[in-house]
Amino acid sequence: MTKCDLVNALERNPIIAAVRDDGWNDAISSQVEVIFYLKANLITIKEKISEALRNNKIIFVHLDLADGIGKDRTGIDFLAKCGVSGIISTRNQLINYAKDKGLLTVQRFFALDSQGLSNIREIVGSADLIEIMPGVVPKVIEHFTNNGADVIAGGLIETKDEVMTALRAGTVAVSTGKTTLWDM
Repeated sequence: MTKCDLVNALERNPIIAAVRDDGWNDAISSQVEVIFYLKANLITIKEKISEALRNNKIIFVHLDLADGIGKDRTGIDFLAKCGVSGIISTRNQLINYAKDKGLLTVQRFFALDSQGLSNIREIVGSADLIEIMPGVVPKVIEHFTNNGADVIAGGLIETKDEVMTALRAGTVAVSTGKTTLWDM
């Protein structure tokens, strides 16, 4: 899987299903092409990745939130062997490890204030895509899309209007746990 393949999938369907186990079956049966698995665990991860791939889904695991999977090179090696498409993390080191392993990467940032924006500007660069949270702040999104970053809007997106606002601000996709938006 290449970044180009991912971007093409997001152009076809810019909604990403952001799920824990309780939304897994809905995500698998939805029209979304990309799934962000937010609460993976060591016991079921291989089965979940296999199921996603059988259903032609691109699967990212949020490594920071995973249970029982090391937040280190070994954890990334394990996920790669399981067939994951990529990882999500707030940590630069994990992003770099995953890139070295040939996985796609999404680095998640929280834009809470002007200092946070400044910190993000200093860090942006190594991930394939960045996810800005909360995703309901077009001003923040536009700042990064206007500077060439491929941005995913995530967090607090609950309506079609919020999805459309984020997309108009220049995001390549929107991640949401709202099942009613997955097939829009």
